Amino acid sequence: MNFRYRFVIQLVISVVVGLSTLQAQDAVVQEGEFGFGVGAGHYFGDLNTRANLNRPKIAATAFFRKNLGNYIAARVGLSFAQLGYSDIYNDHNKYMSSRNLSFNSKVWELTLQGDFNFFRFIPGQPEYSFTPYITFGAGLFSYDPYAYLQEEKIFLRPLGTEGQGNALYPDRKPYGTTALCIPFGGGIKYSINDRINIGVEILHRFTNTDYLDDVSKTYVDPSIFPLNPDGSPSAAYLLSDRSYELGPRVGIPGRQRGNSQQKDQFVTAMIHLSFNLQSYRCPTSN
Repeated sequence: MNFRYRFVIQLVISVVVGLSTLQAQDAVVQEGEFGFGVGAGHYFGDLNTRANLNRPKIAATAFFRKNLGNYIAARVGLSFAQLGYSDIYNDHNKYMSSRNLSFNSKVWELTLQGDFNFFRFIPGQPEYSFTPYITFGAGLFSYDPYAYLQEEKIFLRPLGTEGQGNALYPDRKPYGTTALCIPFGGGIKYSINDRINIGVEILHRFTNTDYLDDVSKTYVDPSIFPLNPDGSPSAAYLLSDRSYELGPRVGIPGRQRGNSQQKDQFVTAMIHLSFNLQSYRCPTSN
């Protein structure tokens, strides 16, 4: 075989190999991604009626996102947020600050969401490596508010601080420790390469409970709270109206303690790191 034919054969082989490599690259399919996030959470409700952001606490998430195209994805996520607030931040309202209530709660949340990209997003391709997006869905979360009394952690729900479960207040049923939420928000994401993405997301939750903070309706008659065996006031009595710690009691029976017309809400802001899951399409013959 002379040099000319050998050169042509080698050139053809090189071209075929190159095309095969290109086809293999084009055959890579981004099936989805799994990732983690960390950031801060904040509560809005009867103790924070102005949506102030002065007491953020730790929040984290783990999620799996299934791509349904370059613009749409379905996501399932498991998240945690430490929430809390106190009337000491309500110096704009004399009554609220003298009310002197506070709470903390650990929230665990399971959500199913739809993500919608503004731009075509294909990790590994620089021209399609960035997009803002919006997201919304439905979720279920657990919560159990607690407060500290003389440095002792006390869960508030069993106390019935607003008469829940007491015969004198038959319309006030004990609330549960799970509730539904509608997460809605948005973010931006960027693919560092075909394997790794980073992003920032803000996600707001509308809930169907007004007891995330254990505050909803009116003060009750303090006589419904039994004394301790030694004759001292019970935790329920002391935590239902804590205004005595600052001055005269404001908890007159029937007086507004919270606003039952508005449900509690919370928000998280997180930085995400995710890893793409890839598959390969078999080359098709022409």
